[in-house]
Amino acid sequence: MPEQWKTKKAFLILTSILMALTFSAWTVMLNNFVVEKANFTGEEIGLLQSLREVPGFLAFTAVFLLLLLKEQTFALISLCLLSVGVAITGFFPYEIGLYATTVLMSIGFHYFETINQSLSLQWLSKEEAPRVLGVILSIKSLVALIVYGLIWLFFSVFHIEFSTAYLFFGTVGFALFVWLWFSFPHFEAPVQQHKKLILRKRYWLFYALTFFSGARRQIFLVFAGFMMVEKFNYNAADIALLFIINHLFNLYAAPKLGKLVGKIGEQKALTIEYVGLMIVFVGYALVESAEMAAFLYVVDHLFFALAIAIKTFFQKIADPADIASTASVSFTINHIAAVVIPAAFGLMWLVNPSYVFLSGALMAFGSLLLAQFVDKELMLNNAEGLVKEKGMVV
Repeated sequence: MPEQWKTKKAFLILTSILMALTFSAWTVMLNNFVVEKANFTGEEIGLLQSLREVPGFLAFTAVFLLLLLKEQTFALISLCLLSVGVAITGFFPYEIGLYATTVLMSIGFHYFETINQSLSLQWLSKEEAPRVLGVILSIKSLVALIVYGLIWLFFSVFHIEFSTAYLFFGTVGFALFVWLWFSFPHFEAPVQQHKKLILRKRYWLFYALTFFSGARRQIFLVFAGFMMVEKFNYNAADIALLFIINHLFNLYAAPKLGKLVGKIGEQKALTIEYVGLMIVFVGYALVESAEMAAFLYVVDHLFFALAIAIKTFFQKIADPADIASTASVSFTINHIAAVVIPAAFGLMWLVNPSYVFLSGALMAFGSLLLAQFVDKELMLNNAEGLVKEKGMVV
């Protein structure tokens, strides 16, 4: 790679590509793998997904590991663990084996996401962050599209085993990790980060929005996809095609939605997202058509791009030295609900799957109420900044 391309943005993009490559493959095959090879029901898939979220709940420990590791190095080690976890998943088609490989993969994924959020908000200016984050989302969608296309070919044309598919994508991810490790220079942090846990009262709204965001994500990641397999009998190739449609829309829409956040502001963007999610979740609860369920799934996924607004809201109110520590804390907050919901809602699923999605609609309504405080918090933060500039104590 020519030296002029070895930039911070290039590092953010390439590491995001690696994450998208491995995690997309793991995700799109999971429901079919656990149903067809391990005979999972809603109870087992709920427990597996709760275990997957435990490393996210423990993401606050990243700040302590930063006492030993540079953030950039930590991100790469995390991607290594993610790749290895994905590579070996297909060789353990039973409960304990799947739980163990899932936790290994998840440790890498969640630590990377924690550090990646920190590096993105440190390395990107407030003005460019919404646009660049939208572009990165679009690139991740393009990578995911390639992954889903390959998986469709693997299962529809070549009829390969799940173990071979998982090994292929995990190995490609590991090779990319090795290349990144030896190719990029170490970038110095623009602001020295705190190496301790920090909870600030003035970040309360960011914490609350992050908590509900974690709850909402579980409804999509765990139960919407599981519904497609269990209720509408989608096979692995069908799920891959559905994910392809998802990411085709995201490839086009994510950069535009990123720009929209910068144009209309975080409060309006989040309001649009949460109103839309309420409609989608009620739709999930009532849907009886496989085609309508697929439509709702695509719309649901599209709303993820608007969640950029939570990150850019925090960037605007945060002390620059707090970013790494708060990223760790926020991931733990995000996963408080994520640890509990899959297992608890897995039991609810056995009673009536509609109750799961109606609960999701209530969560979206709670997020909608919280979002109405965003502009007020930004105004308060700006006012405090002006006072500090004049040398007064706040």
